[in-house]
Amino acid sequence: MVLAVCIAVYAGKNQPSSQNAKEKVYPQAKVITPNNKKPVNQTKTEAKQEPTKQEPTKQEPNKADTLISEPTTNVTESSEVLENLSNEKRGWGLKRNKLHATPEVPVAIQQTLKKYDAYYLGNPSRKEIYLTFDEGYENGYTPKILDILRENNVTAAFFVTGHYLKSQPELVKRMVKEGHIVGNHSMNHPCFPDLTAEQIKEELEQVENEFNRLTGKNMIYLRSPKGEYSERTLAQTKALGYYNIFWSLAMKDWVPMPGGPDEAYQTVMDNLHHGAVVLLHAVSQDNTEALDRLIKDIKGQGYTFKTLDELIAGK
Repeated sequence: MVLAVCIAVYAGKNQPSSQNAKEKVYPQAKVITPNNKKPVNQTKTEAKQEPTKQEPTKQEPNKADTLISEPTTNVTESSEVLENLSNEKRGWGLKRNKLHATPEVPVAIQQTLKKYDAYYLGNPSRKEIYLTFDEGYENGYTPKILDILRENNVTAAFFVTGHYLKSQPELVKRMVKEGHIVGNHSMNHPCFPDLTAEQIKEELEQVENEFNRLTGKNMIYLRSPKGEYSERTLAQTKALGYYNIFWSLAMKDWVPMPGGPDEAYQTVMDNLHHGAVVLLHAVSQDNTEALDRLIKDIKGQGYTFKTLDELIAGK
């Protein structure tokens, strides 16, 4: 189970967060066009009914973009469209290289990701990096990780499961208070292509509703459990208002590494590349002990830590 804590981090905590809105508003879905772009600070309401024309006149986020020709705010209404999309299970994985080059991804897969607002890489021509962590359960290291991030003025993204959210509410509150993005990693960490559309919706809504109850904030970023997806699940999660976040640099760090913290450090540094979205698991003692040195040395190479909000905005 890839309980990866991928941290999309940036230097400086005064950037606006995607979770600043206090009220969720489900906008009407729209037909996708090449120019449709979702704003970073999207929100949605806990209520499941469609918004009315009497709602506030502020600009509506395009959070419910779908592939269907008729607008809808209920993903079950577009079940016929989803059924026509491929549900072939794919597992996200990249071959690392020590040339500091962008990992290769087949063009067809890149096109599919782009179509459904899924990301694995920032700008490959810029020395920028996005730090993300997966949080399936707490192993005692997250407080130290948060301390290191604060000391180095870096903001990251934490993808939490339902178990983590319910068992570690104070740590989740601290993440939000210190300016980090908290993303959805599903309630029970299932394989999405094995679920029905309604089951996927439930998996995500249980987490986002509990997170909203706990913090008053909203979720718009998703890391699919175990990195497993299909075209159908990408389409559905986009229709539910999520940006899927994969990664371009990761390692088998959810278990102790033979070389300990030095191996964790060297693996990241050897495979660092422009626009890297780094996935780390917060359960790793090796990662935690290597993190401060990693951040300092990555900055020393001229890299800037950025946020997922900046990633999707193309900044």
